[in-house]
Amino acid sequence: MKGRMRILLAAAVAALAAAALGAALLAWDWHTPYLRSGREVLVTVPKGMHAGQVIEALSREGVVRSRVSFKVAYALYGRPRGLRAGTYKFDRPLTPLQVVGKLNRGDVIYVKVTVPEGLRADEVAHLLAEAGLGREEVFRRDVESPQLIRSLDPQATNLEGYLFPETYLLDPALDEQGVVAVLVKSFRQWWLGKNRVLPAGASVRDVVTLASLVEKETAAPAERGLIAGVFDNRLRLGMPLQTDPTIVYAETVAGVYRGFLTRLDWGFPSPYNTYLHAGLPPGPICSPGKASLEAALSPTPSGYLYFVSRNDGTHAFSRTLDEHNRAVSQFQRHNGDHKGSRGARR
Repeated sequence: MKGRMRILLAAAVAALAAAALGAALLAWDWHTPYLRSGREVLVTVPKGMHAGQVIEALSREGVVRSRVSFKVAYALYGRPRGLRAGTYKFDRPLTPLQVVGKLNRGDVIYVKVTVPEGLRADEVAHLLAEAGLGREEVFRRDVESPQLIRSLDPQATNLEGYLFPETYLLDPALDEQGVVAVLVKSFRQWWLGKNRVLPAGASVRDVVTLASLVEKETAAPAERGLIAGVFDNRLRLGMPLQTDPTIVYAETVAGVYRGFLTRLDWGFPSPYNTYLHAGLPPGPICSPGKASLEAALSPTPSGYLYFVSRNDGTHAFSRTLDEHNRAVSQFQRHNGDHKGSRGARR
């Protein structure tokens, strides 16, 4: 009996010693920073990934020293139901408890990217790829699909005009389609946010198309409403808009734009050429910003039918062709074939 007691006692002591050693090892590991590579590591947690898969990924990428030790730490201190999807950056050694804290806080990283006003869809695709958010060829393919905007613009053939200019904080875990969806969603939220009323007889596509012309014609805030008003006047009178940016767009899409326009370009065969075709072009020629959209929704009333660049970022506006021709002579006489003149000219 005494021998059996001694064996049991020895076993108990060994178990306690093992437990104490295990606890000591866990305590040491939980409070010792670690990062196997010593370099920045990104770990992406997709939506729906469960905690066990996250633990495996962190162990595989060398963010934690011991998978078992971290599993115990996460079981005790983690919040698996609150695990936030996204990309987590580990750029310095952290203790397992610090890693758990990072996951609990949902400290995902974002890429900051600004989409300026007036970019074509292909330029936005290039910008997003340059920001490291995906492959340009995939972005180009995704912006050619109109599905994301069809409920607002049933006539859309692509996303031209609807990649909303804004500064975004984007999760690099998003794929290219997800990134494009964020930009289109931003447009939809802005458009629907104030229950905007369309001008009589106009569609969303009409407003965005007109706004894109305004965006390309002027960067001067005070002029946007006037530019929109000139176009509105000409549309009501059945006059062609004769705005150079539509030719630039048509030639750029066709791959033949030389960086400048001459009178010969006024005859470029394209439905977007507003010298050859009256009315609005078939669709937007860029993504307009909020100010240009507001101008297209509420053009400034005036009697102006013409405008020409002063070559200082502003325009001279005219009511008659004679006034306009004098303005062209004054401001564009040194520009050869009126290459600096933009907008309704005849």
